[in-house]
Amino acid sequence: MMKHLGRIAAVVGLAASLWLVLRDNPGEVLALMRTAGAGLVLAGLAHVLPMLVNGQKWQSLIRGANRPSMLAMTQLSWIRESVNSMLPVARVGGEIVTFRMMRRWGVRPSTAAASFVVDLQMTVISQLVFTMIGIGFLLEHAASNTLRLAADLAWGVVVLAPLLVLFALVQHASPFERLARVLNRVTSGQLAALIGPSARIDQSIKLMWRRRGVVLRYLFVWQPLVCLATSLEIWLALYFLGVKITFVQAVVIESLIQALSSAAFFVPGGLGVQEGGFVLICGALGIDPASSLALAGARRVRDLIIFLPGLLAWQIAESLGTKAAKDSETGSRQASDRESTGTAGDSPRAPAQAS
Repeated sequence: MMKHLGRIAAVVGLAASLWLVLRDNPGEVLALMRTAGAGLVLAGLAHVLPMLVNGQKWQSLIRGANRPSMLAMTQLSWIRESVNSMLPVARVGGEIVTFRMMRRWGVRPSTAAASFVVDLQMTVISQLVFTMIGIGFLLEHAASNTLRLAADLAWGVVVLAPLLVLFALVQHASPFERLARVLNRVTSGQLAALIGPSARIDQSIKLMWRRRGVVLRYLFVWQPLVCLATSLEIWLALYFLGVKITFVQAVVIESLIQALSSAAFFVPGGLGVQEGGFVLICGALGIDPASSLALAGARRVRDLIIFLPGLLAWQIAESLGTKAAKDSETGSRQASDRESTGTAGDSPRAPAQAS
């Protein structure tokens, strides 16, 4: 059902994107993008910076001898974001893909699963803070006809805040263990084996939150750096499109666009949502619709030059992992055959040695 919903949302979003472009002089939008040229490619390549920070902050949640390197975690962040952004997976397919990769690299399942949950929690907390900052900036600096937009966004934050608090509290109530126990009763004890792993996931989540230094750096160092790095993409793209804004305005645009994209998580690539969001938010800051849509187009250029190769990297990693698993299975089988052959060959000599 979710798969079909994602496809329908993609079609509707694509139609909305095309309608927005056709309504606001598509020739002018294309002319702006053509004039910017390679500058949009440079702005898209700047997304490597937030991916590096994402890899570092995600790695900080994991401890132990099998903790992947920062380069490996950056690769995981790249693949996760590529899958979630380009495929109709409701923003969860990337987590499943990277969980499989972490398992192959020797990371404990409970640690890998807990890192996803804690990363999501703290990312949502930081995103909420930056969204409130963006709304406050709009309320203070935008024209009067945009106050309704800011008020609507503010109400969205008010609705989101209790859900965020509830989500954080639930994680400390051992949800995985409780769910496993309920399923175990329903299945007459056949799922008892699940209680152990689910309890370890809950315990891993609690241990990550108890590392105060890691949590504080995550919320007040790594997450702000991610927001600043992604805002740099906005500032560079608008600069090459001939629109001069302050970096603070770029931060406001990025924070609110991220909030809209997160709210429309079921729409693949945020089709239509991003385009409409750019028109509304940039319009509130005095940017004309053609430049706003050209900025949305610059974001699509980034998706093509960053996320399409990310999908290819995922397929390569999957094929290498499958090959390694087959090689390991073949090696184990050959070793077992050699051991059996050696045992069988030694048996006829045993009577001679005895005599």
